[in-house]
Amino acid sequence: MNVMEHLLSHIKNYYTLSDEAQQALFDCFTKVTAFKNELLITEGSICRELYFLEQGALRGFYNVDGKEITHWFGFENDFVTSFHSFITGKPAVENIQLIENSTLWSISKNALTALFNQYHEVERLVRIVYERYYIRLEERYVNAQFKTAKELYENLLKQSPHILERVPLGYVASYLGISQETLSRIRGRL
Repeated sequence: MNVMEHLLSHIKNYYTLSDEAQQALFDCFTKVTAFKNELLITEGSICRELYFLEQGALRGFYNVDGKEITHWFGFENDFVTSFHSFITGKPAVENIQLIENSTLWSISKNALTALFNQYHEVERLVRIVYERYYIRLEERYVNAQFKTAKELYENLLKQSPHILERVPLGYVASYLGISQETLSRIRGRL
């Protein structure tokens, strides 16, 4: 399967576009190769690109009092960006770092806006992408508020075991809101 077919087959999971809109959308994407530990987006900069992660892994994190707090991970077939910055045009408050060598496809905010005006179905597609992002964010927030560290880890094991296979444990501990030592104890008991 070539890149266009891969991207478009994934997009169909969100919303089916006409052939003309698919081609116009694909023509606006640019291939980006990024390497492990590179920062794709840095806090304080304005994010002007939406990315489709074809291959690789990355994380979103905040710097709080000199500590990095990981709040999400992205893997193959995810759309990723600093959504707040991308949508509002304000500086990002998060960083996005590659945790594996990665291949991404980027589309600029300007190109996407032009597509919205020409193909309303593209606007609908992106709205659905935003909705799914919001739902994941809300689920994560609710889980963090009402579950114990052990329950959070067990949920991660059940729902997203690939994270544990591909992400350093320090990032996983930060994501769960616990120390690496607590994570080691929980893992040791299971």
